[in-house]
Amino acid sequence: MRRAYIPKGLTRQPWGVLLPLLLLVFFGGAVLYSAAGGHFQPWALMHVARFFVFLVMAMVIARIPQDWFRRAALPLYGILCVLLVLVELIGGIGGGSQRWLNLGFMTLQPSELMKPGIVLVLSWFYSVLPTGETRTWRAIAPAIGLLGFPAAFVMLQPDLGTALAICFGGVVVMFLAGLPLRWFLGAGGAGAVIAPLAFFFALHDYQRKRVLVFMDPESDPLGSGYHITQSKIAIGSGGFLGKGFGNGSQSHLDYLPEAHTDFVFATMAEEWGMLGGLFVLLVFGLIMRWGLKVAMNAPDRFSRLLAAGMTATIFFYACINMMMVMGLAPVVGIPLPFLSHGGSSMMTNMICIGTIMAVDRWSRRGSTGLS
Repeated sequence: MRRAYIPKGLTRQPWGVLLPLLLLVFFGGAVLYSAAGGHFQPWALMHVARFFVFLVMAMVIARIPQDWFRRAALPLYGILCVLLVLVELIGGIGGGSQRWLNLGFMTLQPSELMKPGIVLVLSWFYSVLPTGETRTWRAIAPAIGLLGFPAAFVMLQPDLGTALAICFGGVVVMFLAGLPLRWFLGAGGAGAVIAPLAFFFALHDYQRKRVLVFMDPESDPLGSGYHITQSKIAIGSGGFLGKGFGNGSQSHLDYLPEAHTDFVFATMAEEWGMLGGLFVLLVFGLIMRWGLKVAMNAPDRFSRLLAAGMTATIFFYACINMMMVMGLAPVVGIPLPFLSHGGSSMMTNMICIGTIMAVDRWSRRGSTGLS
């Protein structure tokens, strides 16, 4: 009876994901406020403001009919590929990498948009491929082409972290589409053989150094291993309850590099301790659970693959970042979703959230989203 007094517009919202997102974003804002020495500028206020701007964008995406997604999949993929080529030709260089296009009114990083883009185009591809052909070369050859082209251009920038994120989302869609397991096992075996060759001949010097530092960060604690060493010191010094809000010495004294972006989890853990880390893991778990539930309840093959692929993309962001700052993975420059300061990361993850919300809406309507 009480629901009769609640506006229908509120009851129809996906609060199962909106509430966890709000918790993460405002918690991230508090961490960024502390990292700036108790100031809302330059990070905390912009972080929260960007979220609400991109939340509106996600709400708009959630209203798009399924047929529009299907029709736009290949053209959007083509546009993103053209943008990646333009980055290689005329893109801006910053920090030793060529990743951005200056559009005048904004700076665009096309590789970020390719993360949800590859999930969309592969979901479309496997939705139009007859189910009986998922075990033939027609299921793998075109998909490898669709995945390999953007991944290769992103590697040229060079941006190993984003290339891995693109490949991860694409491979998840391919696996869930029903391709034979032996193909993935064979690819894994081939990767194990190719990896040493790629290490010596394909990776850039700084990328090889990151791998070596990951294996033994104490070998160069003041040089290449400085980032991860200071990160582990910050996390370890937080203990179970942390040093207290605003009392993080590693970030406040500038020992911890990129305290507001890639290493924001270490900044948080120093002040909020293991308890704060468990809270972040719990909230991410709620978001992942919601995304997988939407995928399982999706009305058709295209929707299931789309929702699962977008969920996997967010999972990759969160998992690799937290492993990175704890020394469990090489430093690859991937920010933590909804906590790190950064517009490109927030935009990409909210595109994923908006797309999953769209699939959820199609499911609740019990149709293809046309009504």
